[in-house]
Amino acid sequence: MTIAKKLQDYIDSEGVTYDTVAHHRTATSSQTAEAAHVPGNRLAKSVVVHHEMGYVLAVVPATHRVELSTLQDVMNRRLGLASEDEVSSLFSDCEIGAVPPIGSAYGVPVILDESLDKASDVYFEGGDHRTLVHMSGANFRNLMRNAQVARFSHPAA
Repeated sequence: MTIAKKLQDYIDSEGVTYDTVAHHRTATSSQTAEAAHVPGNRLAKSVVVHHEMGYVLAVVPATHRVELSTLQDVMNRRLGLASEDEVSSLFSDCEIGAVPPIGSAYGVPVILDESLDKASDVYFEGGDHRTLVHMSGANFRNLMRNAQVARFSHPAA
């Protein structure tokens, strides 16, 4: 059970305490929440989007879906989902689909869905499909202090 080196180095440099939760390999964030026995509304899911100036990490609860049109309005940019190749180059020490929401560790700006802004504790992918990082909501918000906060998701059906 390991977390991505860049992520671990960044969290450690910020002096944030966290623990990890091992789970069997999963393919979706909802499966991850179930496998790790954590509430889906406290599992932060990362979606990498691109625009004409670069990339942004849209972070929503695992129970939600990004509303791309709303996100475009909030950011006032045309957005599209990043390709697997783009994600791999940005998050080179992470598996595809296991991107952590801590964009600062990778130099990627973050926009955080407001539904995660008040969580008492937060879980997120540590860079592979077998390990979650768990920390207090206060520590998560500290790591996300440079993120824009807005509403751009809706509960998945």
